Amino acid sequence: MKIADLEFKPLITYDAIQSRIKVIAKELNESYADKTPVFVGVLNGCFMFMADLIKEINIPCETAFTKLSSYHGGTSSTRVIKDEYDLSVHIEGRHIIVVEDIVDTGNTLNYLIAKLEVRKPASITVCALLLKPDALEHKIDELKHVAFEIENKFVVGYGLDYKELGRNLKDIYELMV
Repeated sequence: MKIADLEFKPLITYDAIQSRIKVIAKELNESYADKTPVFVGVLNGCFMFMADLIKEINIPCETAFTKLSSYHGGTSSTRVIKDEYDLSVHIEGRHIIVVEDIVDTGNTLNYLIAKLEVRKPASITVCALLLKPDALEHKIDELKHVAFEIENKFVVGYGLDYKELGRNLKDIYELMV
């Protein structure tokens, strides 16, 4: 499949994604059964994952969004975090579940966690669709739920993009090299 000027091949199917989401949602429903967590989505990439995850959550919850980026249209993290949109909800004393599309170096996630901790939430847990363990530069204790661990390759689809293209694809595709 061609997206912009690059070729991609299938990596993870929509059905496999949905199956993992059900497992993660069950874990979250059990862990937060007596709480009302705030799901904080990291835009733009999380929108499909968060929408499908929330559909499987059967406990009282709220949603909020922030917008951070470090890829800026390329195929690797620039390590420069662009903070475009802050939370508009008060989170002090609340249980926060950060919903992230992909954890690559961990720089953006570390930045976000530090930013949230200043606001004194009761807890912060991270739920990620994808994790690239070989790319991680930071230990992230809050990362408790991961749908898929993948190799350190560039991926698109299911919310993830290349030059803002490919977010609409149901499956996840990896860059052909």
